[in-house]
Amino acid sequence: MPNAIVALGRAVLFVGALALSACAAAPTQPEQIIGGVPASRIVPGYGPVSDNGYTLPPVPPEYLAGVNRRALVPYRGSEAPGTIEIDPSAKFLYWVQDDGTALRYPIAVGREGLGIAGTFAVGRKAEWPGWTPTPNMLRREPEVYGPFRNGVPGGLASPLGARGLYLYRGGRDTYYRIHGTNDLSSIGNSGSAGCIRMFNQDVIDLYGRVPPGAPVVIRTYEDSVRIEGPAMANRGIQLPPFYISPDELYSGGGAQRPPVPQAMIPEEYYGNPAAQAGLRYVPDASDAALSAQLGVAPPPGGAPVAAQPAPAPVPAGVPASNAPPFALALGDVQLVGGTYVVAPDGTVAGY
Repeated sequence: MPNAIVALGRAVLFVGALALSACAAAPTQPEQIIGGVPASRIVPGYGPVSDNGYTLPPVPPEYLAGVNRRALVPYRGSEAPGTIEIDPSAKFLYWVQDDGTALRYPIAVGREGLGIAGTFAVGRKAEWPGWTPTPNMLRREPEVYGPFRNGVPGGLASPLGARGLYLYRGGRDTYYRIHGTNDLSSIGNSGSAGCIRMFNQDVIDLYGRVPPGAPVVIRTYEDSVRIEGPAMANRGIQLPPFYISPDELYSGGGAQRPPVPQAMIPEEYYGNPAAQAGLRYVPDASDAALSAQLGVAPPPGGAPVAAQPAPAPVPAGVPASNAPPFALALGDVQLVGGTYVVAPDGTVAGY
C-alpha cells in the first residue's frame, strides 16, 4: 500500500508539472484594440458608445489627463440647483446639483473675440443635430466654412456631434450651442467659433440630465479667478480652426491633433486657488514640435497657463466653500464612473 501511495503521488506531481508546463507555454493573447485605444486603457465613462445607429469610439486617455474629464465636485459657485454654469476661462461646464455638488465637464470655448456672456435658457434639445455655418462665420472665415455652406447633416460627420443644447435669450435662438465635437484636442482650450464644445460622451451624459428651459449662466473671468484660482482661470491655449474627416476619425486613424499640455492641469490643484499662485508652465524641447502640429506659436517661458507635473499639497484645515454634508471636502474629487481620490491628509492623491 505505501508503494502504491508513493506511485500515485508521483503520478499526480507528473500531471501537475505537465499542466504547469502547458500553462507556461500558452501564447499570450494580444490586447483588444477598440477605436484605436487598448481596452485596458479606456477611461470609465469615455468608452465606445452605440447610439441611434452610430458608434462613437472611446476617447484616448491622453486627452483626459488632469482636470480634463468629467467629475463630481463640491460646487463653489452661487447658482441655483438645476442651472448650467459655464466658466469659459477655466473651460468648465457645471451642472449644479441640489446637495452642494456639481457635475464638472471639460469644455472648449470660443477663440478670442468669439466668446459668449450673460444668461440664456435651453430653448431646444436635439440628438445628432445637423449643422450649417452662420452668415457671420462664412464672412469671417470663408476658407474654413465655405466648403460647408450648404450644411452638414446630423451624424458622425456633423461638427455638432452627438447632441445639441440650443441657447435662447428672450425666447429667441442666439445661434450659440452646447454640443459635441470630433476635435478632441480643442477640449480644455479656446478653439470654437463661439459655441461650447464637449466630448461626445460628456454631452450625451449632460443631455439626459438637463430639461428644456434650464437656465444657463456664463461666469465672468473675475469670478473664475476667485473661485477656480489663477492657473485654472487661464487654462488652455488658443487653437486655430480644425476640421476632421469622419472617414479618418472613425476608422481609428491618426487624424486628431495632439493633446495640449496647458489644458491638463493636475487634479490636485482643483479647488485650491492658493496652491495655484506660483504655478508656471515651463516649455521643454518637445514644445516646438507640438506647436507645429497644433498650428500655434510656442508658449512663452514662464507664462502662468498650466501646471508643472509635481503637485503641491492642499493646505490642511482650509474649509470648503458650500461643501456638502458628506464625504466631499476641499480638494476632494469623485470621478464619475471612477473612485474617490482623497489622501488621508486631505490632499488629492491621484485621478
